[in-house]
Amino acid sequence: MKRNKQERKGKLFLTLLFSFMVFIILVLSVVLAGVAVYILANFDVFTASMNTYPSIGLVILFMALISILLGSGFAVLLSRLSLSPITKVVTQMNRLASGDFKARLNFSKRVSRLPIFSDITNGFNKMAQELENTEMLRGDFINNFSHEFKTPIVSIAGFAKLLKRDNIPQETKNEYVNIIEEESLRLSYMATNVLNLTKVENQTILTDTAAFNLSEQLRSCLLILENKWVKKNIEFDLNFTEHSINANEELLKQVWINLIDNAIKFSPENELITVAIRDCGDELKISVSNKGPEISEEDKSKIFRKFYQADISHSSEGNGVGLAIVKRIVELHKGRVEVESKGGITTFTVIIPKKPLNIVAM
Repeated sequence: MKRNKQERKGKLFLTLLFSFMVFIILVLSVVLAGVAVYILANFDVFTASMNTYPSIGLVILFMALISILLGSGFAVLLSRLSLSPITKVVTQMNRLASGDFKARLNFSKRVSRLPIFSDITNGFNKMAQELENTEMLRGDFINNFSHEFKTPIVSIAGFAKLLKRDNIPQETKNEYVNIIEEESLRLSYMATNVLNLTKVENQTILTDTAAFNLSEQLRSCLLILENKWVKKNIEFDLNFTEHSINANEELLKQVWINLIDNAIKFSPENELITVAIRDCGDELKISVSNKGPEISEEDKSKIFRKFYQADISHSSEGNGVGLAIVKRIVELHKGRVEVESKGGITTFTVIIPKKPLNIVAM
């Protein structure tokens, strides 16, 4: 409501500004044309009587010509002075359009004091900053994604080439086949995550909702990821009783798999991961906690961006898509995701209504 009021004020200000400019041009043109005619009349330039029709017509014609010339001159002058902020906006927009995302809008102190130009400055610079961040993310995505896909492909190709040799023991062959299988599944997982992200990003209405046992779903997700946590000898503390929720079961399953998979990925071996559910009336709080590297304050604001990876060394698997999927799915359920990382423990908490509003059952 407040924003709409400010926008209306801004539009009114611009309308009055341009109207005032037109009014000034008209007044100055008429006044100066009148002064010019008066001077010429005093010097007997108009020889005929001022009461005769031809002389009056000549005066009117002369005033019209003078007004047009003076009005054009004033219009050019005032447009250079008064419309210079608009020209600056157009110039910076052209820079953005040409791909220069460093473009920023900066008015003089006098112009910046006006609310409408202050809003234009803030809005433009925020847009330019977001475009710059998007461009940086796009570059990071190309680097990270190509690296993550290239590594398993190279492994598959390399071990497949080794399998062609005749003198390889059966035990070694089995090991190579297992590696090829693991890398293939890794590729499939990454591709599936990207497809899932595209799907949920394009989804605006939550559909296919139904009541189901959330606690049972979490236990099921742990079984799906059993191979990963068994390899690292990780144990789980399941701190919850039975809880039900009305939501999209398939989408929420992706949330828990991504969060638990992240916890396993960044946990040291022989550690404990805690999964808890807390009933808060109309909401449920589901948290996944693990020991391991802390997430910096700077990274906390970025980890939910798609294709962002805090681990730039690529020492851990992943392509920066999982948390973006988590955030989007939770938002579709009218919930939110919070992260806390201190004292060597990182906790992701999903706060979600037991029955989201504005849902459409299909």
